[in-house]
Amino acid sequence: MEKRKILVIDDELDMRTFLSTLFETKGYKPLVAADGLEGLQKAKDAKPEVIILDVMMPKEGGIHLYRNLKSDPMTKDIPVIMLSGIARKTFFYSQNVLNRYTGQSLPEPEAYIEKPPEPEELLELTQKFLKTKGEKLPVV
Repeated sequence: MEKRKILVIDDELDMRTFLSTLFETKGYKPLVAADGLEGLQKAKDAKPEVIILDVMMPKEGGIHLYRNLKSDPMTKDIPVIMLSGIARKTFFYSQNVLNRYTGQSLPEPEAYIEKPPEPEELLELTQKFLKTKGEKLPVV
């Protein structure tokens, strides 16, 4: 049976290691990217079932990457869990400003978790989005 792919996009090595280990021990296949450009390419190439996305990153930040993912027909249906040290309220405010400025209204992320994440919450959300996609889930 092929493992379900979870893409973790975060510039912090410690966070990538923590998250990839968490998902791997629960039976998923974690993929990692250290910045938004690498993350966008991996999302298109690997077609993960869920993306965990940091907001503050070099090269292409998470806000811009999120907008690219949700605007691209290849990646727009992949659930995105935003994971950041930035307050939820601040993130959604910036999204609303960008929606008005660009004239392009994008959906809100499927979930937003402030760092540090609670492993159980992150796993529950991931499983919820996989169930929504009709996937058979590993036992946690």
